[in-house]
Amino acid sequence: MDTRRLSDPSEFLAAAGPLLVADEARHNLILGLAGTLRDRPGYYSEFRLWCVEDDGEVVAAALQTPPLNVIVAEPAEPQALVALADTTAAEGIDLPGVVGAPPEADHFADAWESRSGTSRRLRRSSRIYRLDAVRPVANVAGRPRVATHEDRQLLVEWLDAFNAEALEGVPSPLAESERMVDIRLRGPDSGFLLWVDDAPVSMAGWGSPTPSGIRVGPVYTPPPARRRGYGSAVTAAVSSDQLASGRRFCFLYTDLANPTSNKIYVDIGYEPVCDSVDYAFEHSP
Repeated sequence: MDTRRLSDPSEFLAAAGPLLVADEARHNLILGLAGTLRDRPGYYSEFRLWCVEDDGEVVAAALQTPPLNVIVAEPAEPQALVALADTTAAEGIDLPGVVGAPPEADHFADAWESRSGTSRRLRRSSRIYRLDAVRPVANVAGRPRVATHEDRQLLVEWLDAFNAEALEGVPSPLAESERMVDIRLRGPDSGFLLWVDDAPVSMAGWGSPTPSGIRVGPVYTPPPARRRGYGSAVTAAVSSDQLASGRRFCFLYTDLANPTSNKIYVDIGYEPVCDSVDYAFEHSP
């Protein structure tokens, strides 16, 4: 097997596309990020793309936007992830962790640990959901409204709050939240929908399109406005809008440690596809 490092996201998608699209929901994160790299040059200051080939056929693929984790796809041949770990280690790259569905994330982590002297630590267990028809949410006060640049400060504050609550309790830098909001508000295939009940009470974002679908999230409702159905209503509304625009599917990630969010998404029509894990690679003291 040969591992090839690519510098052109379009070339990566052309080569790895058949492998990734064979399970588009499972691979929505890597497909969406590769599409962003192709369509928005400079959005990520650095990126790495790999394809593993066997007799000219791509049997594994991976993507990293440092300093974030490497994302691995489900390989056509499990040994391909060993070849990927060999090449990445030979390049002298110090990977911070890996994201992917089991078992591929575990197979890569096994290979990486033996080559790097690190050990994995589970930071987050998620579930990937897919939706192709929305079950409407009834009896929720308010209405949806597409966010505009006039909502920018509110979106930044809510995105920081979401990151602080959902991502290990560590808020992302304000500049990163501002950057994400600005990019999404400018993009033709991204944005935020607000649920308004006199004032905005919840939000759901969308972006990172795949060939047939788009990822929904983040979804955030401030604590004082929770348990009133706003999160369900805004998620159903943004999902309906995306399907009406021609998408075949919507995808989203939920935290397995939060049974409430998993239930509300199932109630509006999201179906589980697979789990996903986020491992940090840590060196022994």
